[in-house]
Amino acid sequence: MTVATIPAPAFAIERFRLANGLRVVLAPDPGAPVVGVAVVYDVGMRSEPEGRTGFAHLFEHMMFQGSHNVGKAEHMRHVQSAGGTFNGSTHIDYTDYFNLLPSNGLELALFLEADRMRGPAITEENLANQVSVVKEEIRVNVLNRPYGGFPWIKLPPVMFDTFANSHDGYGAFDDLDAATVEDAQSFFDAYYAASNAVLSVAGDFDPVEARALVERHFGNVEARPAPVHPPFEEPDLTAERRHSYVDERATLPALAAAWRVPDPVTDLDAFLPYVVLGELLTDGDASRLVERLIHNDRTATAVAAHTTFMAEPFASRGPTAMLVQAFLPPGTAVDTVLGQVDEELARVAEGVEEAELDRVKARVAAQLLRGDDSVMGRSRRLATAEIFHGDAAMATRFAALLGEVTAASVAQAAAALTPQRRAVLEVVPGGAQ
Repeated sequence: MTVATIPAPAFAIERFRLANGLRVVLAPDPGAPVVGVAVVYDVGMRSEPEGRTGFAHLFEHMMFQGSHNVGKAEHMRHVQSAGGTFNGSTHIDYTDYFNLLPSNGLELALFLEADRMRGPAITEENLANQVSVVKEEIRVNVLNRPYGGFPWIKLPPVMFDTFANSHDGYGAFDDLDAATVEDAQSFFDAYYAASNAVLSVAGDFDPVEARALVERHFGNVEARPAPVHPPFEEPDLTAERRHSYVDERATLPALAAAWRVPDPVTDLDAFLPYVVLGELLTDGDASRLVERLIHNDRTATAVAAHTTFMAEPFASRGPTAMLVQAFLPPGTAVDTVLGQVDEELARVAEGVEEAELDRVKARVAAQLLRGDDSVMGRSRRLATAEIFHGDAAMATRFAALLGEVTAASVAQAAAALTPQRRAVLEVVPGGAQ
């Protein structure tokens, strides 16, 4: 059986919009007595204004500092006291906030999310505190960690020229220190409008009751117009670009190569073969680059390939990229590995056997379908599908669409990954020049 015959998940989906513009997705499933509530805002690192790098991530932290009727740290205490978990995350093109609770905690989650959608507690004290927290997170996760920022922070400025696509989304310390309460309020007013968000509820609940609760808690949130996103487009590369840097904490050389791929929102059909190609190249011991680089030639100790910088193929918009990254044994030349990658891409461009392609498509489809097993994961995926593709139900179709990818389209995708369209980043271990 090929992936094309895999059915879409069968859970029901109801979509509607409130008068203030908030899009709502309900996906009832009584299989487990839990409910996932996610709110996704259509703003991420790419939308940050110049001089305010890291602001999307900083503002995610600010949203946990209290709101109109919820004190500082009370969101956490309310959810955990009800037996639930919560978190938030910032991405290149969106920011999400999500809660998982026993099903009787639905109204609590809706109240908490609606309250901070009306406005977080933006004060000098809260802003200064969260700037310090974010800076410490950067120190721990990037500055003081081997391969920190590799490749998602370090590679975009090699590949792109515009500020939106190339800047460090974690943020520069100078920009973070310069942030003011007025900046934070302006960011909230511009991007945290109900009309720029999707509320998604999945799990064990009654749809009629849930709709009434959504209306009760979100219906009177102020209506503001959705923002117009700045343009993100820029020309593709016509000549290879390279950059190397020394990482004092790295123990092995590393490289990342990236190529522009079609926009996963506006050109989904052309984008899908690259998702399959990444799986064919590096997923499992029998994959092309794992077998070649690790098992046979021993020019890499680890290798991975994926589409989009945060490996979220269907929760991103263009311009974006397909990446191949590898860690190398000491003394291995980057050009040697890049040549081997080029040779394997050329082999794929010559054609792929249907049996191999079917196995690969089955693996990538199964990974997507497993993402729906988690109620929290399902609520988030439905929301991002609504944000990026205009229909939450698209989240249930991606696996089947990948199953329809042809061998010819995968070969064509591989042929497009030429050296002159490539950006290459090399990590040199500290002390090795």
